[in-house]
Amino acid sequence: MSGMTIGVTVEREDLLAAAVVEAVEGTGAYAGSIFLRSRDRRSIVLAATCGTPPSLLGGWRLIPVSSPIPVAVAYSSGRTVHLADAEETMRRYPQLAVALPYAFGSCSVPVGARGETFGSLAVVWAASPGSEGLSKAQRRQMRTVANRLGGSLAALRARTGDPVECEPGTVPVETPAPSAAAVRVGLFDWDLALGTFTVDDELCAIFGLDPDAFDGQAETLASCLHPGDRVAFRAGAREAAGAGRITARRLRVRDGGDGEGCRTVELWGRVPVADDARAGTHLVGAVVDARAGRAAVAAVERLRDGLFSLAPDGRVTHANRSALRLLGVSGDEVLGGFLWDVLPWLSDPDIEYRHRSAMISQTPSSFLARRPPDQWLAFSLHPEADGATGRVVPLGQPHPAPTPSAFTAEAAPAAPPARLGVMYHVLQLGSALTEAVTAREVCEAVGDQLLPAFGGQQMAIYVVRDKAMHRLFHTGHHEDFLDWLEGMPLHARLPGTEALTSGAPLFIESQQDLSRGYPGIPTGEVSSWAYLPLIASGRPVGTCVLGFDDVHRFTEKDRGVLTALAGLIAQALERARLYDSEFAVARGLQQALLPHRLPVIPESMSLRAICPAQAEWTSAATGTTSSPPTTGLVSSSETSRGTASPPRLPWPNCAVRYGPSQRWAIHLGM
Repeated sequence: MSGMTIGVTVEREDLLAAAVVEAVEGTGAYAGSIFLRSRDRRSIVLAATCGTPPSLLGGWRLIPVSSPIPVAVAYSSGRTVHLADAEETMRRYPQLAVALPYAFGSCSVPVGARGETFGSLAVVWAASPGSEGLSKAQRRQMRTVANRLGGSLAALRARTGDPVECEPGTVPVETPAPSAAAVRVGLFDWDLALGTFTVDDELCAIFGLDPDAFDGQAETLASCLHPGDRVAFRAGAREAAGAGRITARRLRVRDGGDGEGCRTVELWGRVPVADDARAGTHLVGAVVDARAGRAAVAAVERLRDGLFSLAPDGRVTHANRSALRLLGVSGDEVLGGFLWDVLPWLSDPDIEYRHRSAMISQTPSSFLARRPPDQWLAFSLHPEADGATGRVVPLGQPHPAPTPSAFTAEAAPAAPPARLGVMYHVLQLGSALTEAVTAREVCEAVGDQLLPAFGGQQMAIYVVRDKAMHRLFHTGHHEDFLDWLEGMPLHARLPGTEALTSGAPLFIESQQDLSRGYPGIPTGEVSSWAYLPLIASGRPVGTCVLGFDDVHRFTEKDRGVLTALAGLIAQALERARLYDSEFAVARGLQQALLPHRLPVIPESMSLRAICPAQAEWTSAATGTTSSPPTTGLVSSSETSRGTASPPRLPWPNCAVRYGPSQRWAIHLGM
């Protein structure tokens, strides 16, 4: 069964990789991604990428389906979302523009089959202001790719039972962006007894031979070598026959023509183990031509400027000697790591932001930094889809003072600065909370954002009322989640009350930890909890509790992000509760002070409506504003003459009766 599962998983991964690559190549984009729905259908999960590593996407690996994000909108609505440039993105999807304020365009299309939506497919390209984005033909091509993928996933599910859904912890399929090959490799099979070669086209290209004209003879290959290396070439065959392998033998291949130019290649091979008559008679291996790579490294090392290469996710893949000297590190320290992690004086979120900006917008970026004690360095990043080349040079004169784009070691805080992923979570939730008005809307926004972002399954918000805890909101499949906290006084020794009264969040990673700290508290089917105190303006508002069905280890990053978000939630919830209170007071006054019955007018029909109070209104006819009258009766004929009045009365023989509370009675003649 496990072998079948592995095979099915591989088949699905191949489908995802092929689709995202086809979408990127067909639209001319530099990156693409595929999101699939989660099992609970509350979020979409990053399943495959091309060109953009998942780490560069930060907090966008798990997106609530209700989020105003293009890939989520394409999934939930079933429509194509095309954003030509950054201006259109900012106008239509401000939350996305806040989190990714870069110059790019995007197109998202739903992935599904037979009326069922499985996820969404998106591509991203560098877009200058005013660009038109993808053509209609390119968008049709994207929809074709998405529909074909949806059909393939549906057929795979029907044939094998493999679910289409993607778990939040699934590792996405990554396809790197295409790049120029620095090394050429040709394969061969050398029959030592007959002296014949079976080679691939790449080996013929390395030796400068036409694959169709090559006769397969060892002497033909030897004639392409420098005369001084032909003996070593034949000696390699004898060595392989005796020792069983050639470790590495360097040979010089002539460049052709009448010139004497040569390039160095390496011959690697071994004699395969076999039980038949071929045993010990064949040498299989490869010829490696690393000329381009060696030449590039040599050229870079000769420069006095510091040059370094970054992978798409920002990891250092190469740095020349000048760069290591200017940065004050060794190659072992920096290779494979991030500059902002290895060097404390570069540990500023804005530097990471500049790299991300360069990669997503595909435009060069530069900044200044000061290496302690007083050496100013100028950095520049030049991106391509497969990474970025960086240049660092010392400034001729010390910089007089820090600027918004210059960073110093002394200005860095003692605590590690927040990474961009942390900031994106804060910005995303903050944007959602600004649109929430009522307490219910605030709670729903928090649930939609927090649970998918951290992989939780339960959330409850308890508020303080009459010095006791009362549940305001709950979401999740365990209906009895934290029922025991209802009505508990603030002085009770419970995790929900202690987190609120102390003002410090409480993270419990296992049921054993909960039992040790708070014996006797029911655990239910939840394994980990995060208790976040909601405190606004120094006053306790309540507690937000996240529950995890499986054991969840809270990293320092998780704890920092949740602590920061708790403050935003508390402020939004307090504002919403004030709004709810004012609305309840206004509604109560209307119910208590206004008449419950309207006068009966013979041969007429009466309708009534309650309009919100406002300081002034606009005349129905002239458009001018005035203060509302205190009491009276306005007929439809008066509204046509421009009398200051409530909204227009489109019916004949009708009138509006109003008072201080703006309760309108519309009388229609029969």
